[in-house]
Amino acid sequence: MKKLFLASALFSALSACAQQPRSITAVSMGSAYDNLSCRKAEALYNEEAAKVPGLVSQQKSAVAGDAIGVFLLALPVSSITGGDVEGEIASSKGKLLALDARLQQCGISKPEVSWG
Repeated sequence: MKKLFLASALFSALSACAQQPRSITAVSMGSAYDNLSCRKAEALYNEEAAKVPGLVSQQKSAVAGDAIGVFLLALPVSSITGGDVEGEIASSKGKLLALDARLQQCGISKPEVSWG
């Protein structure tokens, strides 16, 4: 019984760990940006793309913190303390995909954003 509880606790801790930025799925924004002017869509795209390196850095730190926390304490410390920015990355990916679709309608192409 003790082993079952320990295994269950370890599984719960590991499943709560922060994910690598590249493996986080984008949140769909639907047609939220379809009515923007091309100029405004490009400005928003550039603004959102500028946030990506910081988000990637934060998330990679959370992944490392969780790995250390799980190894030492059997707890995903970064995920518990709010260091995990998975939601922000999912939202940012969705915005960039929707804005990119709008920019393609305008005939503007942007380089692909790197998620690490």
